[in-house]
Amino acid sequence: MLKINNLKKNYGDIQAVKGVHLEVNKGEIVGLLGPNGAGKSTTISMITTLIKPDAGSVEFKGIDVLKDPKPIQKVLGIVPQEIALYPTLTGYENLKFWGSAYGLKGSALKEKIEVVSEIIGIKDRLKDKVEKYSGGMKRRINIGAALLHDPELLIMDEPTVGIDPQSRNHILETIKQLNEKGMSIIYTSHYMEEVEFLCDRIYIMDEGVVIAEGTKESLISSVNGEKQVIVTYAKDPNGIKDRLNELPQVERIEVEGEVLTLYTHSNENMMKKIIDVSSEFDIEMISIDVEKPNLESVFLHLTGKALRD
Repeated sequence: MLKINNLKKNYGDIQAVKGVHLEVNKGEIVGLLGPNGAGKSTTISMITTLIKPDAGSVEFKGIDVLKDPKPIQKVLGIVPQEIALYPTLTGYENLKFWGSAYGLKGSALKEKIEVVSEIIGIKDRLKDKVEKYSGGMKRRINIGAALLHDPELLIMDEPTVGIDPQSRNHILETIKQLNEKGMSIIYTSHYMEEVEFLCDRIYIMDEGVVIAEGTKESLISSVNGEKQVIVTYAKDPNGIKDRLNELPQVERIEVEGEVLTLYTHSNENMMKKIIDVSSEFDIEMISIDVEKPNLESVFLHLTGKALRD
């Protein structure tokens, strides 16, 4: 459905996107995961024809988007990271404005606003001005505006930033339901749990490039079963770090405050050895937990840093 090849974009001396390859098949939710500054939003802006790439190609159903943007523009819904609403207008008036921009009018527009307001769960507040809405409600209307023309491809650029948990959960469930009805979706985020919940396939970006791609399961398997052992101590355990690093099973160790996180590929006597070393240093252990690999593990394995660093 959508194929991006070797996409590049520079801003002066800054290489924002350095040759991104990405595909979206019909009916998929594809996640674009990475920290702020990874190049996600710039990539999205090039796909949506808002900015021109310096190099590379974007094809939609075999049509070169850079030469002929109309086919994708007609069937594309965009939920931008920034709220694209008029605060002094009501929710209904905002939806009416954006519906008109898509060419809807009269009873057809009214009916679509009714349907969309049900989908986003905000029907009872449509007569209120947007400036009176909470952050979560503004996000919902932002999404509703992108749905009025029944897009085939919906692009969502970090749509849950800065909102309450209830609105966030509603948005995630809404995305699932839209996809179940056949909509293809690109979802960018720096929240691992959202991408894990939503996406069929995931692209991980860092510093302008895609560093990994696959299903959640294939990406997790790429870290070869690396596990995290998280130990909480009664006081700073930095003195233990060097001693634990001597163990052959240990890949690396991180210490933050009283919490030590050890990464290992082996469970063999690992717990006993941690307890023995802790006893040597006479530092009381409060708790010890083992976590299986997840997308956070994949990102840390590939980049050496946490997603939100």
